[in-house]
Amino acid sequence: MGGIGLEIENLKKALEMITSSRGFYRLIPEVRTNIVMAKENAKTVNDVAGIPGRITVHKKDVFACREPEYGASSHLARLILEIMKYDPTRRSGINIRYDKAIIESCERMGLKVSYYDRRKEPREIKEKEGATIPWGVKVAINRIGRVPDVIYHKGDWGKEPMIVLLAADAVEAARIAIKIGDEYEV
Repeated sequence: MGGIGLEIENLKKALEMITSSRGFYRLIPEVRTNIVMAKENAKTVNDVAGIPGRITVHKKDVFACREPEYGASSHLARLILEIMKYDPTRRSGINIRYDKAIIESCERMGLKVSYYDRRKEPREIKEKEGATIPWGVKVAINRIGRVPDVIYHKGDWGKEPMIVLLAADAVEAARIAIKIGDEYEV
């Protein structure tokens, strides 16, 4: 099989952890959550597995709309592909709601945190389809001189503030997110 499906299996485990967690529901943003994992040497969004329709919440129940599949995410997949240009071992990410308290929690956990400000995004980047993510990743990495564990932005006109947790695989990303969710009070 040559490793095909390993990312899917890892995502299924991560999804099981997230959906059975008691506190994760607090972390789901308005745009909902996705978790992705790229194949080694991934080059396109079709090399990155994610959750079609994302992960959603009803009251305190967290659930995925569908089983993980390759090519199911564009935003988060593109972010991971960009991260892998700097650190190929960081093959997974999960997006969660932005809150200053969550950032503080990440810092207390010893995670390396960085950010970019979408309001400072150059116009030529803003106007070019797909250019925001590479720009934001580069700014966040340059800010601390390395690939962070956490990248966030505080949003912009029509863009929800967001935090992305980066990890080697989806299970690790889920574990970090669940730990944050368990101690986070809305």
